Amino acid sequence: MLPYPEIDPILLHLGPLQVRWYGLMYVLGFMASYLLVRHQIRRYNLTVLGKHFENLNLVLIVSLVLGARLGYVLFYNPAYYLANPQDILATWQGGMSFHGALMGMLLGGLLFCKITGLPFWQSADVYIITTPIGLGLGRIGNFINGELYGRMSDVPWGMVFPGGGSMPRHPSQLYEAFLEGVVLFSLLWLLKNRYWQRGWPTGSLLALFLLFYGIFRTVVELFRQPDAQLGFLFNVLTMGQLLSSLMIGTGLLILFLRRKSAGAA
Repeated sequence: MLPYPEIDPILLHLGPLQVRWYGLMYVLGFMASYLLVRHQIRRYNLTVLGKHFENLNLVLIVSLVLGARLGYVLFYNPAYYLANPQDILATWQGGMSFHGALMGMLLGGLLFCKITGLPFWQSADVYIITTPIGLGLGRIGNFINGELYGRMSDVPWGMVFPGGGSMPRHPSQLYEAFLEGVVLFSLLWLLKNRYWQRGWPTGSLLALFLLFYGIFRTVVELFRQPDAQLGFLFNVLTMGQLLSSLMIGTGLLILFLRRKSAGAA
């Protein structure tokens, strides 16, 4: 068993304000995405996207935060928030959903593209390959907070989390940080070269993100403790697995439709 490194979730105290590691991870994720998208705009001469780059970033950040919160409210604890609607926007109490964040970004991005005439599928491809960085950092933030820990286990690297009882558990946050962060980013960043060189249909990288993330998340959910208020759905699946299976199906559908559309053109 490995000792859980009890890191103070609060990085800095600035008078009455607190800077938390989890919040810092969000900021670092936004910064990384900003720099890598700008790099792609310059390398591939995406002048139309470059024209709307700053405004689209703002729309996506707002859409991500709103989507993440509303996704948690709707997917993971609707009964509580129906009874306590005043807490829906109380993000400082915790509760963010990546599936909701992704839906928020896609809807916000689609609306922005419709209004400005920006090509949605290509823009989505450029942005989505940077998303795993924020995902990986966010899972590290979860680990520091001691939340979203894994199921009980006797593996040598199991840890006793402060809020998880006295038995060692899988550090599933680190599994997610590795698979959904390091592995997924490396895979998509390498595939983008083929995307541009071989003229893959736009939307292909978004589809591959949905497919691979869904697979990785479904696997990690086998080691992650289900949310206490939900438990197992149908006595088999976790909510994360259900939503991720929908992502896998959506990714396959987009791949098929975009390739079919490109072939018809």
